[in-house]
Amino acid sequence: MPQVNVTISGKAYRMACGEGEEPHLEGLARLYDGKIQEMRQAFGEIGDMRLHVMAALMVADEASELQRRVAKLEADLALLQGDAGSADRRLGEVEDRAAEALVAAAERIEGVARSLIPTAAG
Repeated sequence: MPQVNVTISGKAYRMACGEGEEPHLEGLARLYDGKIQEMRQAFGEIGDMRLHVMAALMVADEASELQRRVAKLEADLALLQGDAGSADRRLGEVEDRAAEALVAAAERIEGVARSLIPTAAG
């Protein structure tokens, strides 16, 4: 199992990860370290543990908001897919009615044409 060295808040950590996930883990560590730096700039030196807790809560809040947005987008997508299915069914019904109307019109035209053609007996 690959291992990666990451630095968070000036401290080095050796972490294991799945094969090929090294760049992702390094990126996550940079993201988290950035959150801690934001907290440090905003609140000053209030203690590493408190900074870590605040950064973790900030990341959790962002993840929660993203989950909420994804759920809404999935619901919107399901609604649109349902609407598309309804539209397809309605289009099929309209096409069927149009085909029936064309057949009926053709039959009427044939009937009129037959009535206009003189019969052999006439």
